[in-house]
Amino acid sequence: MGFLPLGQQTEYVSEYDAGLLFPIARVDKWTEMGIESERLPFYGEDVWNAYELSWLNLKGKPIVALAEFRLPCDSPNIIESKSFKLYLNSLNQMRYESVEAVQSLLEKDLSAAAGAAVTVMIRDVDSMASLVVLTPDYCVDELDVDVSEYHPNASLLTTDETMGMVEERLVSHLLKSNCPVTNQPDWGSVFIDYKGPKIHHESLLKYVISFREHTDFHEQCVERIFIDIMRQCKPENLTVYARYVRRGGLDINPYRSTMPLVLGNDRLTRQ
Repeated sequence: MGFLPLGQQTEYVSEYDAGLLFPIARVDKWTEMGIESERLPFYGEDVWNAYELSWLNLKGKPIVALAEFRLPCDSPNIIESKSFKLYLNSLNQMRYESVEAVQSLLEKDLSAAAGAAVTVMIRDVDSMASLVVLTPDYCVDELDVDVSEYHPNASLLTTDETMGMVEERLVSHLLKSNCPVTNQPDWGSVFIDYKGPKIHHESLLKYVISFREHTDFHEQCVERIFIDIMRQCKPENLTVYARYVRRGGLDINPYRSTMPLVLGNDRLTRQ
């Protein structure tokens, strides 16, 4: 991983450069998790938010904005986060005639890097609520559990077959993993929507905590959680949605589901 931009000392550029974007193939991690790229077991997207987007209008006056990016989960590549930030920064001193021109440029470059169509929505800084809190049915974090494993272990997940089929929406704000390049911590909240045999809440909490010393990118952590719950708990329907705390003006919020759905982009208190 040392060759990635994230692991290098970087000189920030002030001229537009799409070549700064650094794609990372998804297939290697899919193979490691036993996922066939030709038959993905999930639908979903990676929803990115940029809070430091800026460029110049034709008179040289700065424009600042927020942007939402949606990368399909079946795109051949994810985009390394520091390269994403460097690319966005390369627009800072460039002149564009309209928001639409910037949006079109971003969609073209990001789609080329991801290998699939990426959608971009640029918003005025006053267009989003300052705080939107997702309200789960039940937060498992207050459960009193003994924890000793800090690397992902699917066998921690258990179900209660005597309860029959249940539908629940659970959340934990204790998701933490480490960047595979810098080993810096990535903090997040994870939402579990499922229909199936009842998952023991204590087992789910222990499982989420077991990511604490794990090194993977955000997208890969969510896919691992999805795969482990599907294999271990065998729900009929499952959606796993993680909301990560931003770093470098970007946050990444992947979701994977057994159903072809499009989720919203409500922020949490830590975002």
